[in-house]
Amino acid sequence: MKIALFGTSADPPTAGHQKILRWLCEVYDWVAVWAADNPFKSHQTPLEHRATMLQLLIADIDTPRSNITLEQDLSSFRTLETVEKAQARWGDDTEFTLVIGSDLLHQLPRWYRIQNLLQQVELLIVARPGYAIDKYSLEPVKNLGGQIAIASLTGIDVSSTAYREHGDTQALTPPIIAYIHQQHLYKCQDATTKRYQVC
Repeated sequence: MKIALFGTSADPPTAGHQKILRWLCEVYDWVAVWAADNPFKSHQTPLEHRATMLQLLIADIDTPRSNITLEQDLSSFRTLETVEKAQARWGDDTEFTLVIGSDLLHQLPRWYRIQNLLQQVELLIVARPGYAIDKYSLEPVKNLGGQIAIASLTGIDVSSTAYREHGDTQALTPPIIAYIHQQHLYKCQDATTKRYQVC
């Protein structure tokens, strides 16, 4: 069995993440998703809210295959620990692919025990607008032993940051917007007053 491991620190998850998940459903036998805390980022929203939003994003995916699930118990501060949890759950005969955006390529060499991690998974890089996938970004990872594949799709040019900083709801799906309003998450910009308010 081939399993895609897709952890994201998205704050909040966007329509771009949903597009990636929909594509992964078509390519892999199983897609395991979780909300993560990235040690290289500061997070505005607690992990449990981001996990709930990911669940809403998954539930809103229109695909005939039911091979995607939120596996929040895989979440760990260290990706290597996540992979070890996945191996314990699905067994040694499973092929694991770790899915990351091209914006994380420059961080990878600094990840915890990165060489050990790269021995246990293949990397699938999803192109993100504004973050090139070229020999300069790939070579350091290959030098560490990384087996790299490039996804045949490009993410949508939307970002969680654009929503947090400018209230750009184009980046989000309706269930996520509804949850944000219900839980009063983030500060969004009032277009008429240009003042930030809790949504």
